[in-house]
Amino acid sequence: MTLFDLHGKTALVTGSSRGLGFAFARGLAEAGARVVLNGVDPDRLAEAANPLRAAGHDVLTAAFDVTDEAAVIAAFDRFDADGIEIHILLNNAGIQFRKPMLDLATADWQRVIDTNLTSAFRVGREAARRMVPRGSGKIINIGSLTSELARATVAPYTVAKGGIKMLTRAMAAEWGEHGIQANAIGPGYMVTDMNEALIADPQFDAWVKSRTPARRWGRPEELAGTAIYLASDASNYVNGQIIYADGGMISVL
Repeated sequence: MTLFDLHGKTALVTGSSRGLGFAFARGLAEAGARVVLNGVDPDRLAEAANPLRAAGHDVLTAAFDVTDEAAVIAAFDRFDADGIEIHILLNNAGIQFRKPMLDLATADWQRVIDTNLTSAFRVGREAARRMVPRGSGKIINIGSLTSELARATVAPYTVAKGGIKMLTRAMAAEWGEHGIQANAIGPGYMVTDMNEALIADPQFDAWVKSRTPARRWGRPEELAGTAIYLASDASNYVNGQIIYADGGMISVL
């Protein structure tokens, strides 16, 4: 299955010291890619790298804050200086903040937008500045069911993830002629640390299971196949799309 083989490729996965980001990084590594784990805590990154290296994977770590413009630029300058070419970028870093809009402070709104949307533009731009001269590259942005649908109390997250869908299309429109494919994944409700409180809520847990044709929450590792597809030559003529890996939730009333 050489179409899905990522040997010889290097993938930067933002926000990958745990949760979905770590699952994405592990999946890409298992497909043969060298992975660069990213987060703000060097110790947590080192801890996350250990099991991947123990499994025989080639792993690097890069501690920088995706919301810090200077830090992002400096990180890519270091990649250049070290001869590290980023062939695959997976923009995963994100946060959640739940509060009704009438009580929502502008600072909290901006923090979510900057972390979940602007950072994908910021890191994507720096990656594309290297991909365009090479004439190839893969950018995978992480959207959500809220790229299409809204829920009460998560307005900034909803707006950011809706923006991810359109940012992905904008990237495809501008960079497609340079051999870059930009696509997105929209996960459904997944078993992650971010969702612990929701999983523990019997009413919400029952709602997710009744609303999802699969009748269960998704597991982070179940997203890896979609990421491998979008990172590989198998998707070379797929551009500007968002694939929902949600157990069928978005397809039903």
